[in-house]
Amino acid sequence: MARTPSTMLELGTPAPGFSLPDFDGRVHALAGFADAPALLVTFICSHCPFVKHLRSGFAAMAREYQPRGLAVVAINSNDVEAYPQDGPDGMRAEAAQAGYVFPYLLDASQAVAKAYRAACTPDFFLFDAGRRLVYRGQFDDSRPGNGRPVTGADLRAAIDATLAGRASAAEQQPSLGCNIKWRKGNEPDYYAGG
Repeated sequence: MARTPSTMLELGTPAPGFSLPDFDGRVHALAGFADAPALLVTFICSHCPFVKHLRSGFAAMAREYQPRGLAVVAINSNDVEAYPQDGPDGMRAEAAQAGYVFPYLLDASQAVAKAYRAACTPDFFLFDAGRRLVYRGQFDDSRPGNGRPVTGADLRAAIDATLAGRASAAEQQPSLGCNIKWRKGNEPDYYAGG
């Protein structure tokens, strides 16, 4: 499994727009989350061992924070022709197994992943009420095989700060995961391979 870090998009970056279908074909757009005081955009996929490692904790965190005002959306940008298990049927099964209670969208063109400079799964982007990036980094320091518990401590601290109107910690650790599976010839200029 390739270990690819997130690109650490510059803090303060405005949330790039999106309008994408979920696994049932319903379209969700950035504008649909306008009233939320915080928005978490996460790039995941169904087959990645890094996502599998934390998805129960991620789903539980989303269920805990959504009533407090956090909007959550997950995006799958993998090449579903090369990785059919990441297509709509696989996404639907993953959402059911993990207990996702948020939209899970398919970025078939991979344009949204490029706009966010997403590099890996999972890759987390937290935006404040003004849709400025306040956190990009790891869920926590747990990785497959390292024996550390999945707590979501890093992301939870950033969400707590954002919902309270405080700044997130300036020092943020990159997420680490499988590289996004780019279509051949569609790799972004920031992608270093892996």
